[in-house]
Amino acid sequence: MLGTDVCSEFTRHGHEVIPVTSGHFDIGDTDATVKAIREIAPDVVVHTAAYTDVDGCERNPEIAHRVNALGTWNVAAGCASVNAAIVVISTDFVFDGAKSAPYTEFDAPNPLGVYGASKLEGERLAAGGCPRHYIVRTSWLYGTAGKCFPQTMLRLAQTRPELSVVADQIGTPTFTLDLAATLPELVRFPLYGTYHIANSGQTSWAGFAKAILEAAGKHDVSIKPIPSEEWPSPTKRPRFSVLRGYVRELQGKEPLRPWEEALAAYTAAMNAK
Repeated sequence: MLGTDVCSEFTRHGHEVIPVTSGHFDIGDTDATVKAIREIAPDVVVHTAAYTDVDGCERNPEIAHRVNALGTWNVAAGCASVNAAIVVISTDFVFDGAKSAPYTEFDAPNPLGVYGASKLEGERLAAGGCPRHYIVRTSWLYGTAGKCFPQTMLRLAQTRPELSVVADQIGTPTFTLDLAATLPELVRFPLYGTYHIANSGQTSWAGFAKAILEAAGKHDVSIKPIPSEEWPSPTKRPRFSVLRGYVRELQGKEPLRPWEEALAAYTAAMNAK
């Protein structure tokens, strides 16, 4: 989902892009990963591969750490071997949600579950393994090129008059195209480190779901807000995981557009398909 938009954006900016999928090699295999990166000898690797099923991570922690931690370490090692920069896409789940204000890059991570822990370890291993690294944390991704929350809501709305959606988890929905559009500019400068990049504003999953249905003109379907405890899941999720792009603010960069505007753009793009 994100990788598709990343390829499009870097191509649009005049870069030579080589899309790599799991069919080319397994990032959990150190030798295969380093060999593949050495053969390509890129200037930059944007690492979007991940095991993102948060409930699956709780049930299969070994897979989570093999992909999200070891896999990222392997990609970083390959990058270091050819002096390439690595862009690691990470997550708001590295935080515990105990804070009442948006998290900045200078807040200490404290993941609640396996997914967040494995992604945080991937961040640390990449930073230690590749001097030229950009860690990009984002949140609640959705896009036109893959399965995502808006598509799920619209699919369910076709057959149900009411949808139950969690209302006590607060974050920022982020359009993959908006995130991808920031990366060509990011890698132009050797300002290595950690960045928070997400659309502006905040909402709950229930609020996001309501906005999705309204944008699609589905006014005959209602959203029933429910607490997290009523949603069956083995994963403890952060109650508040809004990200503030403080580093980009300090650099004088404009914040990404509000999530409501991004959702409108996503809806228009899907309608145009």
